[in-house]
Amino acid sequence: MKKITKEVYLKWYEDMLFWRKFEDKLAAVYIQQKVRGFLHLYNGQEAVLAGSLHAMDLTKDRMITAYRNHVQPIGMGVDPRKVMAELYGKVTGTSKGMGGSMHIFSKEHRFYGGHGIVGGQIPLGAGLAFADKYFKRDSVTLCYMGDGAVRQGSLHEAFNLAMLWQLPVVFICENNGYAMGTSVARTAHTTDIWKLGLGYEMPCGPVDGMDPAIVAKEVDKAIERARTGGGPTFLEMKTYRYRGHSMSDAQHYRTKEEVEEYKKIDPITQVKDIILEKGYASEDEIKEMDKGVKDLVSECEKFAEESDFPPIQQLYDTVYEQEDYPFLQHKL
Repeated sequence: MKKITKEVYLKWYEDMLFWRKFEDKLAAVYIQQKVRGFLHLYNGQEAVLAGSLHAMDLTKDRMITAYRNHVQPIGMGVDPRKVMAELYGKVTGTSKGMGGSMHIFSKEHRFYGGHGIVGGQIPLGAGLAFADKYFKRDSVTLCYMGDGAVRQGSLHEAFNLAMLWQLPVVFICENNGYAMGTSVARTAHTTDIWKLGLGYEMPCGPVDGMDPAIVAKEVDKAIERARTGGGPTFLEMKTYRYRGHSMSDAQHYRTKEEVEEYKKIDPITQVKDIILEKGYASEDEIKEMDKGVKDLVSECEKFAEESDFPPIQQLYDTVYEQEDYPFLQHKL
């Protein structure tokens, strides 16, 4: 695995803080009705993404996830201003304002989207890996899902075929405890989600999803197994979300005290403590990083605010073009 150096810890801190503040800004503008529809925020789960990205080869590996998907494409290299603009429904967004919160996508950066159908991305992730194996490409797909999605039949079908064909895919469950609002303990007899892999003899196991270093180590092993022909892995990242399932979630299923307890192991705080303990940066240098993050979030907001909404013509340009129906002129 690539060494976890001073530079890595500093990048983790800056990235995770930016992702957190980016989501906080979205929550604020959502209340102002500048962003509409559903909004699922990633606060608390940042270590899963930070650790995964460290283990990936971003020049060839792929990522696909569910609808909690704003910061993953940013981590993969997508311009955060375009992600913010997409959430605003602006023409400068990643999908020209037509995808919105749950459907960020970038073929250029190998991010194959958020998907609104629960569990819908799981067989698609296996399909991406199948294509890589079929065309003999040296790529691995990381396919993420929530703890609620593992109850879908599509997961079992995908697991079966992924093992049968030894596909280069890493399935990752981000178990934040409550799915849409129901605890894992109320949806299944066993609360050890990783054990679902055992039924397919798939390498599997639990991971501390609040520590990016631990995540990086386990994801690296899974990626290496996939890249060298060893087939898929299923990892259960034990993490926690500080906000509700979406902005409309009243969170009656948990106490404020429970949330505060998990904030004691906040991944951003953990990384910051290591930076200070090891002398990687001073308090003043961290404050300077914090200011840079705040400025970048403001820049993203300004870009989205000042961008235009899509023109009406775009509605027609993005449907389909029919040769014997010349009445709609397509421009895309």
